[in-house]
Amino acid sequence: MAQKSKAYRAAAEKIGTDTVYTAQEAVSLAKETGSAKFDSTVEVALKLGVDPRKADQMVRGTVILPHGTGKTARVIVFATGPAAEAAIAAGADEVGGDELIEKVAAGYTSFDSAVSTPELMGKVGRLGKVLGPRGLMPNPKTGTVTPDVAKAVSEIKGGKIEFRVDKHSNVHFVVGKASFAPEQLTENIHSALEEINRLKPSSSKGRYILKGTVSTTFGPGIPMDINSI
Repeated sequence: MAQKSKAYRAAAEKIGTDTVYTAQEAVSLAKETGSAKFDSTVEVALKLGVDPRKADQMVRGTVILPHGTGKTARVIVFATGPAAEAAIAAGADEVGGDELIEKVAAGYTSFDSAVSTPELMGKVGRLGKVLGPRGLMPNPKTGTVTPDVAKAVSEIKGGKIEFRVDKHSNVHFVVGKASFAPEQLTENIHSALEEINRLKPSSSKGRYILKGTVSTTFGPGIPMDINSI
């Protein structure tokens, strides 16, 4: 623990006090301050000027990052018949109907995303207590409840991420790995912010994105100049 703490302090010393960085400066600094022992995940956190307690100010969506996340997502699909066959062909890690629903109901959550055909959502909906708290419940708004499960699987495997504002008005999402080039991470950030900006609630007044930070796994947060993007 002491070694981690020392490494964290050393990394934090590289970040200027009261300084905000352009997206490319921030990701370059994140690469420097990340762990040298493994390929750290690079994340972005935003503070939004919305009130998530109001239904019309709930910001939620998806975006396909141009350079992916650096990780191949593990995807399960609730489907039967031809849809199940299409999901398997698209590379789904596990596909099934009642038997897969029962497996998840028993506590199975070793996957990154869940997709369902519309006709099975009546049964999948009962998994809310298991999937809901983990942000894994299929939802038509994020394209994970769809008759075209093969397309959904391909997009998720190809770098599609989901984001959702939490009760504190924060949004967190992954933009890649520390091994990515700064330009790749910057383009991923730009793509995500464009989509988040597009989803700005009409009832949200004043500044929408208040501040943002870039960080790596176990690394310090690096203030990002939102106005530069």
